[in-house]
Amino acid sequence: MTIELRDDCAYALLVPTSMGVRLTPENGQPFHCSDTFRIQVTSAESNVASVASYLGLPVKVLTAFVKGSPVSRMIKDNLAARHMDYEGPDVEQGGPWGYRHQFNLADSGRGSRGPRVQNDRAGEVGRSLNAKDFDLDRIFGEEGVQVVHLSGLVGALSSETSAFCLDIARAAKKYGTRVSFDLNHRASFWEGREQELHEIFKEIAGMSDILIGNEEDFQLCLQIEGPEAGGKDLAAKIEGFKAMIDRVKTAYPNASVFATTLREVVNADCHRWGGIVAEGDSWHVVEPREIGVLDRIGGGDGFVGGLLYAILRGWSPEKWIPFGWASGALVTTLLTDYAQPADEDQVWSIWEGNARVRR
Repeated sequence: MTIELRDDCAYALLVPTSMGVRLTPENGQPFHCSDTFRIQVTSAESNVASVASYLGLPVKVLTAFVKGSPVSRMIKDNLAARHMDYEGPDVEQGGPWGYRHQFNLADSGRGSRGPRVQNDRAGEVGRSLNAKDFDLDRIFGEEGVQVVHLSGLVGALSSETSAFCLDIARAAKKYGTRVSFDLNHRASFWEGREQELHEIFKEIAGMSDILIGNEEDFQLCLQIEGPEAGGKDLAAKIEGFKAMIDRVKTAYPNASVFATTLREVVNADCHRWGGIVAEGDSWHVVEPREIGVLDRIGGGDGFVGGLLYAILRGWSPEKWIPFGWASGALVTTLLTDYAQPADEDQVWSIWEGNARVRR
């Protein structure tokens, strides 16, 4: 089967997001004993959109900025460099203790020492995202969007962003835009709001055409029974994951595509990477294969970005998961959290296991 998309659209992909920056020590060193750091612009949702934007599809980002902030300027310049349009209010900082963009403090790990990540999100401007700051009728009705990609990270940031994601999904459905929803459960975001967020996530999932999660997300966000997450030999649990997705399909019949990633960590520099995609009554499975890892952050976003790109290109479903798998594997070879494919051939070469020099 294929997913029918609007053909009268200015944008192939739209992502609502809260932008921030990541600080990473050089040479895979731990954060606490480093004095030299690399700074980069990041967000899970813009990471997803980078596959499409670097491969030539029109992409738009909806977000919020801190007025006059040099970090905000860095973010705007970075999005432009990634070939992305952006839209959103410039919010007054409100003094030294007011709004700012999130900081992600993360080392990459090395060998037997795993990565460590701390999210410093106090005063995050993205928590103020509100549909009233965007003309959704213009964006979805006049400009047109083929797919909007929503993330549970944004959906759980605050009561305001939960309502914002619901409004985005409703506007998308009104104008025939397909909705992709990556559940992206974060326990710290859900604390004290579990019942509220279960209801909101289930409502968004009910409007979604594409539902995505890792091993735990369907269970924790949508309360769907599934196999025990984590551990080794995920390939042996594939039938359990299929059974879980079947239960999701029954609970959310509006969706026609379901995807989950599979990751086994051998060490910080070596993972086994796989995935499952269900479309209609068909299954497409990549059992975990070994990949080298320079930096693991963003691999899951790359998988989603590659999957959505393949769908947007109108490719046959058997090509969706290989391109998603390889896009995720590409991200783990980069210092950025997002894929920057030179062309489609580079991604397909990763899938084929061809790392020979190209001259």
